[in-house]
Amino acid sequence: MLADALLRSVAGTTAQLRVTGTNTDTNMSELGLVATTFAEIVVSPVVMRKLRPMWQQDGGSKWELLVSASAVEQQVRALDLTSAQSLFAMTLAVTVADQDYLIESVASNEAFGQLYLYRLLLREARQQAV
Repeated sequence: MLADALLRSVAGTTAQLRVTGTNTDTNMSELGLVATTFAEIVVSPVVMRKLRPMWQQDGGSKWELLVSASAVEQQVRALDLTSAQSLFAMTLAVTVADQDYLIESVASNEAFGQLYLYRLLLREARQQAV
């Protein structure tokens, strides 16, 4: 609860995780007979910060998204998933302030054996021509 209060006090906002829907009939979905579903999952509070610029081949900016562990656990329970890692694995994009980002890595912080914060390393999603 302390992490939630801290994130809210430093202008915490919300983020949307675009996730694939869980489908029980994998044979039908592998053949393309069942359409893949998507859902927008809202997590709050979150704080986003831009990481120091360093030379990169693609020239894109790197961002760090700090997410409350209690908000993530609430969504894990709502989706009936086994862990937060499975939620992040099925996340296709993260939307903050109408900008899409892709997850590069996920780390967690804990104190006294309790998980209180997830740190997501993000990069900007580039629009691709069709």
